[in-house]
Amino acid sequence: MSIHEECGVFGVISPEPCDVASISYYGLYALQHRGQESCGIVVNDDGVFVSHKDTGLVSEVFSGDILSRLPKSTMAVAHARYGTTGGTNRNNCQPIEVNHQKGRMALAHNGNLSNAAELRSELELTGAIFHTTSDTETIAYIITKERLNSPSIEDAVSRAMNILDGAYSLVLMSPQKLICARDPYGFRPLCYGKTADGMYVVASESCAVKAVGAEFIRDVEPGEILVFGKNGVVCRREHCGKKDKKLCVFEYIYFARPDSVIDGVSVHKSRVTAGKILAKAHPVQADIVIGAPDSGLDAALGFSQESGIPYGIGLIKNKYIGRTFISPGQGARIDGVRIKLSAVEESVRGKRVVLVDDSIVRGNTVGRVVNLLRDAGAKEVHVRISSPPFLHPCYYGTDIDSEEHLIACKHSVSEIRDMIGADSLGYFPAEELAHIAGNCNFCSACFNGNYPTKIPTDTRKDRYELRLSDIKK
Repeated sequence: MSIHEECGVFGVISPEPCDVASISYYGLYALQHRGQESCGIVVNDDGVFVSHKDTGLVSEVFSGDILSRLPKSTMAVAHARYGTTGGTNRNNCQPIEVNHQKGRMALAHNGNLSNAAELRSELELTGAIFHTTSDTETIAYIITKERLNSPSIEDAVSRAMNILDGAYSLVLMSPQKLICARDPYGFRPLCYGKTADGMYVVASESCAVKAVGAEFIRDVEPGEILVFGKNGVVCRREHCGKKDKKLCVFEYIYFARPDSVIDGVSVHKSRVTAGKILAKAHPVQADIVIGAPDSGLDAALGFSQESGIPYGIGLIKNKYIGRTFISPGQGARIDGVRIKLSAVEESVRGKRVVLVDDSIVRGNTVGRVVNLLRDAGAKEVHVRISSPPFLHPCYYGTDIDSEEHLIACKHSVSEIRDMIGADSLGYFPAEELAHIAGNCNFCSACFNGNYPTKIPTDTRKDRYELRLSDIKK
């Protein structure tokens, strides 16, 4: 319940000028679950870029008045951010805009480079000056540098992909083209669709394509570059097949919206399947199965279907808490979890409850939820987790912390059970992960330590924001 993922990206290109800013706004709304720190929209007004970006939720950053100030046009790119590299401030808001000798560029990025530190150091030694602390600016620099010696922006993107390593799903806008690209591993999802009037949209997830009235066409393949322009859609596949596909399996477990389809696999179906497998692996005698809102609900349904234990609503989430929610201070005797979640006493009082959640990171949150259910009268609380234990950090855009902060690295399952106050605890078996990812190749390094790329030398999220005293340490 504490894992975050980097971002959601969105792009639109229309054959005729229209309100692309509002279309992008609704696309971002559908991707809000992927990033709540900041967001932004850049509109291409006949080669002049007009933008609005700020920290906050989509509804906080964009009002009707602000959207009306963005011009009617044929192209826009947009971004919703949760940063795994760089702090939360306006400088790190995306899309990043660049003015260079060959024109303008706006770039939105989802993922995390594993060689960002090395690339940034090389660029700085050649005189590059960075204005942000995110690795997205490094990508923008590399593409811009390659553009100076390339016949087109898409050629520059292709050349940059020979240099970049790690996770990146990109949506890029030049004065005349909209371009999207997915890294050769395909760590992060990316797809596109088309409306009845000929408008193309690109998004991190299919749910955003549908949200703006477009018909889903297909996923962008790992290593693929798509160029949208006057010639329609041009597909470039020179990077396809260079690497084994490594889609992040946690997209199915937690990140993506249940109504999305990623690489041909329904997210909802994969979570229901995970719940069924979990019920077989860790059966229990109970009266009701409940899910932790929102990502545990589908797996809880699957657990109920397989076990025969009735499914019920045992926890209600306060959906009006945004990023501006002020957590209670230590002096206030208020549990922040109780502000965000409340137990349905009628459902759990006097019952043996199975609580299904997507993950345990440090154990603090799930422990408080167990207490919440007990205070509501639950007779027993059996916790089932729809992912294996986190044993390793992620370097590809998931905010999974260092091993020293992962509870499963220091404690056994029985110890964690006692620490969170549950009557029993069961994790999803790691050997069954293929069944929820459509039996395709995927990345599960956070569970087994098998990283597809070289591990970064400096993994600190705030490595470009450290004080002198911290650097000397």
